[in-house]
Amino acid sequence: MRSISDVIEAHLKRLIDTSEGGVAEVQRVQLAETFRCVPSQINYVIQTRFTVERGYLVESKRGGGGYIRIQRLFVDPDNAWLMELYEEIGEGITQTASEGMIYRLQEAGKLTLREAELLSALIHRQTLALEVNDRDRLRARMMKRVIAILLKEAGGEPRAL
Repeated sequence: MRSISDVIEAHLKRLIDTSEGGVAEVQRVQLAETFRCVPSQINYVIQTRFTVERGYLVESKRGGGGYIRIQRLFVDPDNAWLMELYEEIGEGITQTASEGMIYRLQEAGKLTLREAELLSALIHRQTLALEVNDRDRLRARMMKRVIAILLKEAGGEPRAL
């Protein structure tokens, strides 16, 4: 059975997919009423499932006429976004940020669901049973190698592998 968070996420994605320009604008309170949940549940879904790492830009205006605008960030055909993802990793990366990137790669069709799940298992903190800084550095090296392979397949390659 799907959780309320999954249902809200699916609803918001449908709104984005059927909207002009990949942008959905919703009101938190109305959405909470629709799904019979508290507004903080809507906040949770948006903050955890509609992040930049996952390919979304969120703008929020609070108050009486407040809204939440969610925009899907489109992938350019020449795969420049892969290079940006590679460079964004830096020397260390958290599990949460890595999972967001894996999700974005899957959404863009660069990874299958199975590949994404396997990669998520490999970068998990329980798998990388090291001190936090060492774990984040190793995770960064692993993610960079994966993206380097994807870049190579797409015809580009990062400067320093």
